[in-house]
Amino acid sequence: MSPHTGPLGAHEVRARLAALRQGDLPVHGGRTLAYVYDAGLAEVDALAREAVAAFAGSNGLDPTAFPSLLAMENDLVAFAAELLDAPETMVGTLTSGGTESCLLAVQGARDARPDVTRPSMVLPDTAHAAFHKAAHYFGVRAVVVPTTADHRADPAAMAAAIDETTVLVVASAPSYAHGVVDPVAEVAAAAAAAGVRCHVDACIGGWVLPYAARLGRQVSPWTFAVPGVTSISTDLHKYAYAPKGASLLLHRTPALRRPQYFADAGWPGYTMLNATLQSTRSGGPVAGAWATVRAIGHDGYLELTRRALAATDAIADGIAGLDGLRLVAQPDSTLVGATAEGALDVFTVCDEMAARGWFVQPQMSFGDLPASLHLAVSATTDPDAFSAALTDAVAAARAAGPVVADPEVVALLAALDPATLGEEELDALLAAGGLTETGDATGDAAGGGGGPVLPERMAGVNALLDAAPARLREAVLVAFLDRLARPAPLPAGPVGSAE
Repeated sequence: MSPHTGPLGAHEVRARLAALRQGDLPVHGGRTLAYVYDAGLAEVDALAREAVAAFAGSNGLDPTAFPSLLAMENDLVAFAAELLDAPETMVGTLTSGGTESCLLAVQGARDARPDVTRPSMVLPDTAHAAFHKAAHYFGVRAVVVPTTADHRADPAAMAAAIDETTVLVVASAPSYAHGVVDPVAEVAAAAAAAGVRCHVDACIGGWVLPYAARLGRQVSPWTFAVPGVTSISTDLHKYAYAPKGASLLLHRTPALRRPQYFADAGWPGYTMLNATLQSTRSGGPVAGAWATVRAIGHDGYLELTRRALAATDAIADGIAGLDGLRLVAQPDSTLVGATAEGALDVFTVCDEMAARGWFVQPQMSFGDLPASLHLAVSATTDPDAFSAALTDAVAAARAAGPVVADPEVVALLAALDPATLGEEELDALLAAGGLTETGDATGDAAGGGGGPVLPERMAGVNALLDAAPARLREAVLVAFLDRLARPAPLPAGPVGSAE
């Protein structure tokens, strides 16, 4: 029997799961500074996992069939309402994550304006890529407006970009790349003056900034207390520290949410009625989020926010005092960005941090902005340990010298048209970039070719990706993901034959 299809005993399943997880980044301990967020509360984590398991088989498709899920969702929305200065009319929906929340904000704004034939939305250039994904999916043209020198949205320029096709204006609290809060009050006022919706992407800050304000920190207005803000997205699986798969999209009134719903009775089956992009929705993330939020409560989140912000401040101060690194901006929340100066290479710094057990996220250059490293600081992040590792990493990176892309290769990359690249050309680019096990990137088992792989040190790969035009970078990374997401070849012989 094929090892792909043969049954496994419970002990072997657990052993294989444990073995598979060995290659993953750690989700606890505060050293993975992207993708995961750790409160350091083992009992709450265990309770949340118990809740996920208990409701994993429940289906949010029909809230009348599983009223428990609706009750928990409404309770989470009510909890968020206290944080976001919401009016009594506010309503909300639990989604699978920040991207789905942002997608639905765009879809709802588009469908609320059937009179606009070529709808557009106005975005600062720091708006999350989820809005560009929404533009691609929903045919809403993205009008991108440059930000000011402090990386915040330019209200005057955004107001000037609004026209008769605009259905949505977006601001961030904070922006992901730079960790600063946009001037939401001015942006929302411009949108309101034009009769246009204003969405605030607070997927990162929604569960941090309200508590930061309670701790006495200066926080620019961004909630529903700001006139003109019509919707807000905030992720529960980020700084609410819930298990993955939970975000909230909140609307000021039910009328604003209504275009988000999809209903279809034009087929022989049940009348489809969906509040999100999904139909079937596991109850696991709902229950896991509810259990986490109710177990921690406002007092708990206040303390977690205090710890995360204190760690962020200490890390930012350490970066500012470290020769060769420069803060992109003083963080308004828990996100930190830093660029390298002189002969120091930021991608090599990221590699050196990984060698010391810390994952920091590299960000490519954008316009006049150089490449940077990015941190999402959790309540469990130890700022002293981080700063010590960073000091060592910077020294090692400086000693190693910068990784420089070959000028001839850079010139070749600039001349390539990604729209014309075939599979063989993409294979060659992956091989040249060191993203395959051998020089043959086809992954053809019969021919002995190597499959896609990430090298242990990524600075060289990132230097080439950074040098590539954005569209070519996208094409190469899509090709890499496409080749990565393929099953291993089946063994020779008839399917189901004995081993």
